[in-house]
Amino acid sequence: MTFTRYAIYYAPPAEAAWSRFAASWLGWDMEAGLDLSHPQVHGLDVAAITDVPRKYGLHATLKPPMRLAEGQTRSALEDACAALAATQKPVTLDGLQLARLGRFLALRPAGDETALMALAAACVTELDPFRAPASEAALERRRGAGLNPEQEANLSRWGYPYVLGQFRFHITLTGKLPKLQLPAVQDALNTHLLPLLPAPFAIRDLALMGEAPDGRFHLIHRYALSG
Repeated sequence: MTFTRYAIYYAPPAEAAWSRFAASWLGWDMEAGLDLSHPQVHGLDVAAITDVPRKYGLHATLKPPMRLAEGQTRSALEDACAALAATQKPVTLDGLQLARLGRFLALRPAGDETALMALAAACVTELDPFRAPASEAALERRRGAGLNPEQEANLSRWGYPYVLGQFRFHITLTGKLPKLQLPAVQDALNTHLLPLLPAPFAIRDLALMGEAPDGRFHLIHRYALSG
């Protein structure tokens, strides 16, 4: 398959009960490359709620989507991901918790995030030679959200504002929701997903992802953290 962009994700283990439910909630299995049936939840249009994040799959971004720089290849990126993962240790946190981030819902880690922040920073910085510079139009779109000085510096240097000190690990579960709808969706996820969430929560590999021409992201390979 030909991919237009690549990204480094945390991709939850496909066999875990919590990730099976959450992937079906989103409606896309990025590991198998298949649409999934949404769970039936009374009073909620799950397909509409998850329309925006669906194409990305169940994930947390570590290195944001990027086009390959001139002269770089997918094969070289794969080799670099393997080399990076071999220098990094698995990360263990206390667990996952449902959180509101503005007007969307996501899973956030519980516990000390120091090692997690370091892992994400390594992905951003060590793999940056593979990133083609963002277009001026793309930079201006990012600036339209209103950036603080650190975010602006990140955007200029790394092509994305929310990295390094501005990074917040999150596994997105919805698009932006009307304020009045948030409580009902949160209640549904508390009922169906919360009891399945792992404690402790471990990150054992890096997932190299590719964006197909239709915008859907697919898992290319997992690289075990073995440092």
